[in-house]
Amino acid sequence: MTDTATRAARVVASTGARRRPGGGPRAGTITAFVTPFFLPFVLFYLVPVGYALWQSFLAVRRTGGQYGTSYTTFGGFEQYEKVFQNTEFWSSIGRIALFGIVQVPVMLFVALIMALLLDTPLLKLKSVFRITAFMPYAVPGVIAAIMWSYLYSPQLSPLVELLNAIGLRPDFLGPGAVLWSAANVSTWLWTGYNMLIMFSALQSIPQELYEAAKLDGASNWTIAWRIKVPIIAPSIVLTTVFSIIGTLQLYAEPAVLRQISSNISSTFTPNMLAYAVASGNNYQQAAAISVVIAVITFVLSFGFMRLTSKKAGL
Repeated sequence: MTDTATRAARVVASTGARRRPGGGPRAGTITAFVTPFFLPFVLFYLVPVGYALWQSFLAVRRTGGQYGTSYTTFGGFEQYEKVFQNTEFWSSIGRIALFGIVQVPVMLFVALIMALLLDTPLLKLKSVFRITAFMPYAVPGVIAAIMWSYLYSPQLSPLVELLNAIGLRPDFLGPGAVLWSAANVSTWLWTGYNMLIMFSALQSIPQELYEAAKLDGASNWTIAWRIKVPIIAPSIVLTTVFSIIGTLQLYAEPAVLRQISSNISSTFTPNMLAYAVASGNNYQQAAAISVVIAVITFVLSFGFMRLTSKKAGL
C-alpha cells in the first residue's frame, strides 16, 4: 500500500513539474490563438493610425518662394490650427450634427418598435418579417446609395413621376431636402441591423417575467415599455454608440448623391472634406482633419456611455 502511494506521488510530482506555474496553457498556444487577430490589428489599424497622427504634425515648406523646392518638416500644431480655422470644416461638423440629432433617434426608435413587434406572439410570419427587415443591411452602402439616387432622380424615378402625377412635386435633391435624402438611405440600411441587436437582447429575457406581469394584469403595451425596454437598455445604448460613430464617418451616401445633385459639395461631411483635402496632395492637413474627427467621435461616444451609465446608476 505504501509503495503504491509513493509511486502515485512521484507521478503527480513529475506531472506537476512539467506544467507551467498556475497550470495554464502554454505560451505557444496562446500566441497561436492571438496572432491571427493581433497581427492584422497592428498592421491595418495601429500602424495607419500612428502614421496619420505623425503626418498631422508635419508641414510642407518651400525654398526660394512659391515655386521653390518643397520639403517636409515638423510643424507642430500648425495643421490643427488650420483645421480649427477652416469654416468648411465647422460647416460639415454642423451639418453632420444636425443629421445625427434627427436621424439616429428616428432610426433607433423604428428599430426598437420592429424588435418589439418581432418579439410579440401576435406577429405572424416572423421569419419573413425578420429577413425582410434585415435584408437592406446585406446591400453594400454604395449600391444602396445608387439605388436610392435612381429613386430620387427627377428624370428617372418612377416614385417622383407618381408623386408629380398627384400634384406633390417633390424635390428630394433640393438644398433643403438632400441631407434628409441621405439620412433616409442610412436609415434604410441600418435599421434592420439595430433591430436584430435589440431583438437578440429581448430573446434573453426569461419568459417567467412576462407570465408574472400578466398575472398582475399587465397588458402587452405595459410589458413592452415597463419590462422589455428597461431590460434591453444596454443594447439600446450600444446601438446608439454605433450610430454616433457611423454618423461621424458618413461618406458613401452623400458622395454617391453628389453625382446627381449640385447641392452636395466636396466638403459636405467631415470625411468628404478630409478626402477632398487629401486629393489636393495636402496629406498633412487631411491627417489632422482625420485625427480631429477621431477625437470628436471618441469624446461623443465615451461621453454618451458615461452619461447613460450615471443615469442607470452603474
